[in-house]
Amino acid sequence: MTKYVMALAAALAAAGTGALAQDSAADGIAKFREMLADGNPAELFEAKGEGLWTQKRGPKNASLEQCDLGLGSGVVKGAFVQLPKYFADTQRVQDLETRLITCMETLQGFNAAEIYKTPFGKGEQVNLTALATWISAESKGMRFNVSQAHEPERTMYEVGKRLFFARGSSHDFSCATCHGQDGKRIRLQDLPNLTKNPGDGIGFAAWPAYRISNGQMWGQQLRLNDCYRQQRFPEPKFGSDVTIALGVYMGVNAKGAESIAPALKR
Repeated sequence: MTKYVMALAAALAAAGTGALAQDSAADGIAKFREMLADGNPAELFEAKGEGLWTQKRGPKNASLEQCDLGLGSGVVKGAFVQLPKYFADTQRVQDLETRLITCMETLQGFNAAEIYKTPFGKGEQVNLTALATWISAESKGMRFNVSQAHEPERTMYEVGKRLFFARGSSHDFSCATCHGQDGKRIRLQDLPNLTKNPGDGIGFAAWPAYRISNGQMWGQQLRLNDCYRQQRFPEPKFGSDVTIALGVYMGVNAKGAESIAPALKR
């Protein structure tokens, strides 16, 4: 943790006082991120996830090596940048995390309903995050190409778009309030424009990510849940159609962007 403290101090020194221009602050934050880039703690979660993929677990004492993430049984490389997508066996559009739960239930015998109800950071949710981290890392540097070939995928995109711009709750916020325009910032934090590239390439394309501020690994589901919390909306249930639809909308918008997951966030 000393490394992170030193890096943050360097960033604040570069930013200086409030009288300096915002560009100076941005330069300081960029330097902060650059200093931390070597040795992302996400690597620990990657290693755990890779082990879990081949480990025989659950009531069926089986591994996940036959899990179909959309490119065929057991194919991991390249799968992340094509999700969320429609799966015929579940007749649902699924993101990485919900698809993994399907495999954990069908192949390993876990109770999917129980995993869905488990709080973030507890029980099998911990393993799920590690698996998602490793799988995303296997597609790092590849370009996003989220499908719109099936009607359910196109429907999810339109629903996600409406949800992204829907305002409400006590603060009359929407996702677009923070992430619908270029050049927005809260304090020292740049807010990527998630309606297009290149902003969506550092937003949607960055999760799962390790959060320095709380020392936790966050998947896309937790990121979206927390966005709703910050908007003072009721938080969506894990794997709900709301989170999947938003994932499709942002994923399609990220077409052609390079995956940088698992990334490092403040």
